[in-house]
Amino acid sequence: MGRRGHEHAPFAASGDGCFIVDTEGRRYLDASGGPAVSCLGHSNRTVAAAVAAQLDAIAFPYSGFFTTEAAEELARRLAAAAPGRLDRVYFVSGGSEAVESAIKAARQYFVERGDPRRRHVIARRQSYHGNTLGALAAGGNVARRAPYHPLLVENSHIAPCYEYRHRCEDETSEAYGRRVADELEAEIVRLGRDTVMAFLVEPVVGATLGAVPAVDGYFRRIREICDRHGILLILDEVMCGMGRTGTLFASEHDGIAPDIVCLAKGLGAGYQPLGAMICTDIIHDTILDGSGFFQHGHTYQGHPMAVAAGLAVLDELTRHDLIERAATMGRVLEDHLRERFGDHPNVGDIRGRGMFWGLEFVADRDTKEPFAPEAQVAARLKDVAQANGLLCYPSAGTADGARGDHVIIAPPYIITESEIELACDLLARSLDETLTANPV
Repeated sequence: MGRRGHEHAPFAASGDGCFIVDTEGRRYLDASGGPAVSCLGHSNRTVAAAVAAQLDAIAFPYSGFFTTEAAEELARRLAAAAPGRLDRVYFVSGGSEAVESAIKAARQYFVERGDPRRRHVIARRQSYHGNTLGALAAGGNVARRAPYHPLLVENSHIAPCYEYRHRCEDETSEAYGRRVADELEAEIVRLGRDTVMAFLVEPVVGATLGAVPAVDGYFRRIREICDRHGILLILDEVMCGMGRTGTLFASEHDGIAPDIVCLAKGLGAGYQPLGAMICTDIIHDTILDGSGFFQHGHTYQGHPMAVAAGLAVLDELTRHDLIERAATMGRVLEDHLRERFGDHPNVGDIRGRGMFWGLEFVADRDTKEPFAPEAQVAARLKDVAQANGLLCYPSAGTADGARGDHVIIAPPYIITESEIELACDLLARSLDETLTANPV
């Protein structure tokens, strides 16, 4: 059962740097790294060798009985690099599991410290935190939630920090950021100060909004509000972390540290399914000194081949200065995107950070009016681009959950300037073909 029942996808045969080659010999420039996963490209021999070496040694000792050197070393390295007091690492198999683990850790922390009334999670509209039921309930993606609404635990959602559409004309960026951040405080008061346990948020919003960073000062205000009310700040860096935005942890740009951070995608770089939840020693020790164990678990958590891949990925990122390169080449990518699409009549906004950029499409630049949903601009662009040899990551519902289209460009950190130019050429051609084929 595929992602889309009527699609007949080509068969991927091999990888070559930033390219994927199908069984017919066609080459596709992966300008989105899948969904911002493949930060090292598709043919890194060092990571492949690390996975093979672990397989040769032992493929699977159950984490309920054993740990491994790779798991312990990767945990040490991540904890040492993480901001603030984030120093306890819990490995899982992907982003949804990382978010589920974070929500459960937050709840158990308050239960263990004798504060069981704290049960509410606040998140933001137009957010996406994963597809398992707990993560889906926390997220604010209208389309993904709709079929499962009766099954979802009720959560609160406040406005995103989405300057392009929501900042008033007479409002400075700083004033706008403070206004939307203060919605968190209002929602805490509405729910009851002693009933809220966490605020869950993406530092740079990925799939649902299309690489939207917050305005300067927003997250510092958020951190102040969380501290004042004693609630945990959970950052979902599943898509924007691991160097994607030009720093290892996306929160470094905003000068704050969360209480819990969720990682995945770039952590395994596509070579193995891997995610992680990292919490502070305060949360860990409260649980340890209480019941003594985290009431949560997965069969494949800390899988040796996955953490071996993660350790090798982290080595590659640091040994070859690829995080700094993501920041540097990200500026090159931004320049090319703005040069090529800055005056396009149907590109309303170009936003992002590091190697993580989004283009929002509009029917009218002056009014910011989105295309009609039935036009399926993003979905058709994805198909046209793939036919032209370009892989990009589209989504719909950008503007309000129902209307709006965007595409994410998030290539491997190893991409060259000539490959960036090729990506922009192919994207421009594909966008024009998409709009010409079905003008809307």
